[in-house]
Amino acid sequence: MGTRKMYNTTLDTKLIREIKVLAARLDKRQNDILEEAIQDLLIKYRSQDLLGAANESVAQ
Repeated sequence: MGTRKMYNTTLDTKLIREIKVLAARLDKRQNDILEEAIQDLLIKYRSQDLLGAANESVAQ
């Protein structure tokens, strides 16, 4: 992963609770869980050619 930058947003409280539980069970940081999910989402949409090849390096 490259340079890191702060990125703030709001999430549904149920999602937050599930992320906290999952992170605790996996002994991972919540941020790491969220980054993994975002990478998977980008791969999904890239495979549908909705992002294009220009953004391929983001999820690697």
